[in-house]
Amino acid sequence: MRLQPLFLSLALLGLAGLFPAPLRAGEAGTPPDLHLARLTSPEIRAAVAAGYTSVLVPSGGTEQNGPHMILDKHNIIVGAAADRIAAGVGHMLIAPVLTLVPEGDFDPPSGNMQYPGTLGLTPEAYEGVLDGVARSLKRAGFRRIFFIGDHGQSQEPQAAVAERLSAEWDGEGVRVVQIGAYYDDRAQTAMLKAEGFTEAAIGFHAGLVDTAEAIGIRPDAVRPEVMKALPQPIDAAGGSGDPARATPELGRRLLEMRVTAAIEEIRGSLSSPDE
Repeated sequence: MRLQPLFLSLALLGLAGLFPAPLRAGEAGTPPDLHLARLTSPEIRAAVAAGYTSVLVPSGGTEQNGPHMILDKHNIIVGAAADRIAAGVGHMLIAPVLTLVPEGDFDPPSGNMQYPGTLGLTPEAYEGVLDGVARSLKRAGFRRIFFIGDHGQSQEPQAAVAERLSAEWDGEGVRVVQIGAYYDDRAQTAMLKAEGFTEAAIGFHAGLVDTAEAIGIRPDAVRPEVMKALPQPIDAAGGSGDPARATPELGRRLLEMRVTAAIEEIRGSLSSPDE
């Protein structure tokens, strides 16, 4: 996403006041895009030299999301969040979304692996992917590597890799940080309860929050005809809660909460005394 359309999209979401204005194209070292995959190698080298030494590594997942929502849900949500987080922090680039993460046991299947379409990795394989991505980014000159994950089973491996690599690179001034605030949904749950939603209505996997955030970004992520006929409860169908009560406006508010929390944690990490 180009910087100017990114800023306009933030304004449309009512979030423009949360983030600083983007740098002007043409300034020395200013990349034409925040996404590594949309830049050339020399552009990345110039951006790092100009102070873009922080990079965000978002992870989603390719998994079943009940009968009403597409498998790409996590990737859609974390991709949109990454754009907003990087813009809010400033001088931060974004690695490609990691779309394959742990999803449960394979044989016998557990978790999301019980449903067709889910693509999973073992936790060990996922840690290996994270390790390789982080080492690649360090090799490119990045000094601060931040993990955010939209999926529950990604949190522990990400934290483990971040801790291990930060210890390994302690003498080189390179840190890897797992941003737990992004996935922490306690503030979201408190807001929803204050607005009259019960825990049963909120649910968790493919529930009210997931569905609202997804349709707030991509309305076509949900099958409206299926939403109207969802069984209650939907647990046996691979979801939970009452996703039929989700709205795009609610999703935008919920995502803004997570983006704001992640930005605050990242800024705190960047300004901590040991940095």
